[in-house]
Amino acid sequence: MKIFLLSFLLVFVINDTQAQLTITSGAQLFLSGNAQLTLSNMDFVNNGNFSAGSGSVLMNGNALSRIRGGQNTTLYDLTISKSEGGVQLQVPLAVSHQVRFTSGLLDLNANDLNLGGSGALNGEQESSHIIASNGGNVISTVTLAAPSAVNPGNLGIVITSSHNLGNTIIKRGHQSQTSNNGGGNSVLRYYDIIPANNTALDATLRFSYLNDELNGLAENGLVLWQKQTTQKWTTIGFDARNTVSHYVEKNAIASFNRFTLSSLLNALPVRFISFTAHCTGTSVIIEWKTAQEQNSKYYLVQKSADGFAWNTLGRIAAAGNATIETDYHFSDNSAGTREYYRIAEYDADGSSAYTAVLQAGCENQQAFKVWPNPAKDILYINLPAQNNATATIQLFDGKGALIQQQAASLVNGNNLISLPVKALASGIYYISIISTKGTLQVEKFLKQ
Repeated sequence: MKIFLLSFLLVFVINDTQAQLTITSGAQLFLSGNAQLTLSNMDFVNNGNFSAGSGSVLMNGNALSRIRGGQNTTLYDLTISKSEGGVQLQVPLAVSHQVRFTSGLLDLNANDLNLGGSGALNGEQESSHIIASNGGNVISTVTLAAPSAVNPGNLGIVITSSHNLGNTIIKRGHQSQTSNNGGGNSVLRYYDIIPANNTALDATLRFSYLNDELNGLAENGLVLWQKQTTQKWTTIGFDARNTVSHYVEKNAIASFNRFTLSSLLNALPVRFISFTAHCTGTSVIIEWKTAQEQNSKYYLVQKSADGFAWNTLGRIAAAGNATIETDYHFSDNSAGTREYYRIAEYDADGSSAYTAVLQAGCENQQAFKVWPNPAKDILYINLPAQNNATATIQLFDGKGALIQQQAASLVNGNNLISLPVKALASGIYYISIISTKGTLQVEKFLKQ
């Protein structure tokens, strides 16, 4: 059986919220001319033979639609126009001309979207773009001869080099990158750039991203990170950064491999599972815990009054190589009202990395209490105040990452504040409260 869509302006519409367009085994569907196949809230299932010609497939509506089937599918044009639900790939897909975004998300769902040498993305924006939390890549394969500000496939990586790179494969992924030991995080975007000629390129890269991909990182602190095939992530900094146009640019790159964006001190060579700083009496107690370590040599405990200029308080020997949890602690007996703390980790090969920065202080502190502990649905905070004030309540996970923040208005006396925790995964968390006089205290609780 053959089905032809022949008319130059013909729109073929099948509209059913529970339906699917299935090309069965042995059947053929051809789009002729500029015919458009519109699938409203429908799955596209190819178990036969589909020929896109120069026609287009429009997937619209307000429910999830999937592209699936047992046969390879190549589209000419694919338009995503979803008010809700989005489109999900359940098989790899090739698009030879363009993927056009007007509204809604395209989830790769661990499958590749191959644009070949002629396909491109068109119109990605904050509300309509590609996601791939389960994996999968957008792939473009082009020949780059002394490229000048070339953006292959419109993937968002702009390449300039005076050299001939030859046949070049570019893969864009959307998973947070970590160090070899699982530490750190990145924006939800990375690029693998694989040229035939990959030496002495003296290249410039402009790495673009969306706000929706920041993954909790501060946009004005993003720098470029690079990873060789068998090496650790290393930061190569930036030469230009634009938080309005959302890109980071770096010059004089000698060779290509994998690139992502993260903060300067974020890709950690050991796997930290907690880092806290809290006041006990007149001292700030700094504690950190690692899940595993590889070739670690020592830690430096560092303090700053402004978060920029750092002084070393002490040096602690590291475990070296460990696959079990290791606890460390240090006391700062000269803490002021508001101090900044971080841990610098040094490997045996001299490389180093840093934890996130925490703030704590001891002068004029007031204690607060949390209950129940362990907590299941709601955590209550009893916070005393000497007068009317405001405070910021911060919730950190066991790795020291800020995951929730809210403001509270305080009155003179004891203040009862409730914090919903039902949606949190089970584990250890930390509450920090910051008033106009600095961090009051850090309390630990267990989420059941």
